[in-house]
Amino acid sequence: MSLGTVLPIHRARESARQPLEESIATSWREAMLRGDFEVAWRQTDRLELPRREAMRRGSFVPTPSHLLWDGALFDGRAVLITCEHGLGDTIMFIRYAPIVRARAAKVIARMQPVLLPLFRGAAGIDELSNGWTTDALPPHDVAIECMELAYAFRSTTATLPAAVPYLKINPVRAGSVSFTDPALSARKVALVWAASPWDPSRSISLAELAPFAALPDVCFYSLQQGAEAIEAADAPFAVKSLSHRTTEIVDAAAAMLEMDLIVTVDNMVAHLAGALGRPVWVLLKKEADWRWMHDRANSPWYPTMRLFRQEQAGDWQAPIRAIVAQLRDAL
Repeated sequence: MSLGTVLPIHRARESARQPLEESIATSWREAMLRGDFEVAWRQTDRLELPRREAMRRGSFVPTPSHLLWDGALFDGRAVLITCEHGLGDTIMFIRYAPIVRARAAKVIARMQPVLLPLFRGAAGIDELSNGWTTDALPPHDVAIECMELAYAFRSTTATLPAAVPYLKINPVRAGSVSFTDPALSARKVALVWAASPWDPSRSISLAELAPFAALPDVCFYSLQQGAEAIEAADAPFAVKSLSHRTTEIVDAAAAMLEMDLIVTVDNMVAHLAGALGRPVWVLLKKEADWRWMHDRANSPWYPTMRLFRQEQAGDWQAPIRAIVAQLRDAL
């Protein structure tokens, strides 16, 4: 699928990189952080176009560290979109499925089983498949990993598909249970403060959000999952835990529809809220992921999202103060 960080489409294979690949990876990341997608795709071409030519000659055999897509056209064909990275990556890039479907005869999406209920009936997807099985791949003509789609369509910040919501919850499912008191006049703000363990530097402790206690007329709800969910019981301000009711991703999405705002660290919840078109404010570490770019308070990927960045690595106080100030202004 690609090299470590050369593309937004990779299984990390850091040890397998060659000097040229390292150089291209660096150039690609710098271009993406600037928001210069066109330059990033040209960097990708430096690797992929020679590989495709070599494959045609039979002198190159791709491995899992290379792109899955071989450049084949989608027109009139059965296209398999695989999702082999994080849950947030799948939610972020599955937005391209309707664009693929406009050209293809059929689109099959093979993804993480936890996401399958979320994408049943989603636009542009004809068939869903569990990507965590050893079963044979569904019949298809063209295969592409979902994070390769931005490259396939040569997206730029101006042309990427950014209309939201592109993910919709079945109204019956969403309205079947209430997560908040509909008569409550206070603003309803959902919180998620911990990301997955693979990058602890994205996470904060709930105690660090203590300045939120100064905000009047706000009711805070916890959507946090994992071991950190228990922190809600000892929060420095009142937090109503919905963690036990939102373990299923569709339930978490339904709860978000009842919120006035979701405040979260950089994790799957940020992507889910953005895909649902919900107002979402994201706390980002100093050296944030390429997809959030540099020096932006907004995201071209998610129009309803605002970004609050660390000014110094490891110091969350500045972005937390900024959130408190802007929440106070909004009340």
